[in-house]
Amino acid sequence: MTADLKPQNDLLSATGTTVFTVMSALAVQHGAVNLGQGFPDYDGPADVVRAAADALLDGRNQYPPLTGVPELRQAVADANRRFYRLEVDPAAEVVVTSGATEAITACLMAVLNPGDECVLIEPLYDTYLPVVRMLGAVPRLVRLTPPKWELPRAELAAAFGPKTKAILLNTPMNPAGKVFTAAELAFIADLVQRHGAYAVCDEVYEHLTFDGWRHIPLMTLPGMRERCMRIGSAGKTFSLTGWKVGYVTCDRSLAPNVAKAHQLLTFTTPPNLQRAVAVGLAKGDDYFAGLSADLQAKRDRLAAGLAALGFGVLPSQGSYFVTTDFRPLGFAGDDVAFCRHLTEVAKVTAIPVSAFYAGPDAPTHYARFAFCKGEAVLEEALRRLADWKAGRQQARAAG
Repeated sequence: MTADLKPQNDLLSATGTTVFTVMSALAVQHGAVNLGQGFPDYDGPADVVRAAADALLDGRNQYPPLTGVPELRQAVADANRRFYRLEVDPAAEVVVTSGATEAITACLMAVLNPGDECVLIEPLYDTYLPVVRMLGAVPRLVRLTPPKWELPRAELAAAFGPKTKAILLNTPMNPAGKVFTAAELAFIADLVQRHGAYAVCDEVYEHLTFDGWRHIPLMTLPGMRERCMRIGSAGKTFSLTGWKVGYVTCDRSLAPNVAKAHQLLTFTTPPNLQRAVAVGLAKGDDYFAGLSADLQAKRDRLAAGLAALGFGVLPSQGSYFVTTDFRPLGFAGDDVAFCRHLTEVAKVTAIPVSAFYAGPDAPTHYARFAFCKGEAVLEEALRRLADWKAGRQQARAAG
């Protein structure tokens, strides 16, 4: 007699398909302009792409070093000095990963034991919570509330305790578009130090800031260098999200565990892409200034268009995204229903912001739009939304 198959992993089995996958599939089904998932619809710098292509043909296609090719580790160290005055040893304090999502997982693996507590800030990227739980750690959620997204200092302090091992901090923040202030970072740094904890710093949007806002790595604050694992993303910095090249900057006391976790997850990252990213990180200041200026112009165009249509548009200080309040439009339903309706009827896709919350009573009247798209795509999305609004007005008048 054959026994029934035992259940598979409980956590993964209980984890649903991500909202990004669901909404992107719905966008394809209905021929919608997809402003949901955060990836550009244009290619990155031609010289960086050419460097990757050339590197495929130079005979160095076998396993690169576990922690990354020397050229990229040096380029990451140079960028840390150039942008943040951080002195980093490229041989001992940089680990290259297959994307920032892997880097986040590797950093959490490096410090968390089962039963440890990890502070997470809502709204949050959907990878954070499952990884913390897979590691047997206990998440402690602290919520930022729109429209101002201010750090609730009393709640954050209460989330830290004797079992706190780490905080995972995302700035500039997805989906809020928030850049944490120097005062907020100082408050976080004080809590981390007083509790002997670490900070996993998701800084993938570090170069995508607007209106004069500047990204400040938590790692640059006094007493924080040996506690922080700072994560960058070539995909976001060079508009090449499919390359999946990330990098961790951390103290030499942390790097060995991060590298061991990376070894277990992917071992290494394609060498031609690594060498091309090294070329990118050495680009002039004009590239990095132009990157943020171009995205700011796209943000301004989409935000102005949405505001003209009646959306409540929240400020976006950084990232690829603008959050909107759709209540002024008079839609009778929550954000999931709204985003589905928008995709099916207006043929424009957004993401419900409640998907970025894990706790109860999440806000349900906000939708996130990605503006990292070509001008023609943004204009077409706004045209479709205008037609949709006009249709709703006509239906009301007729009814």
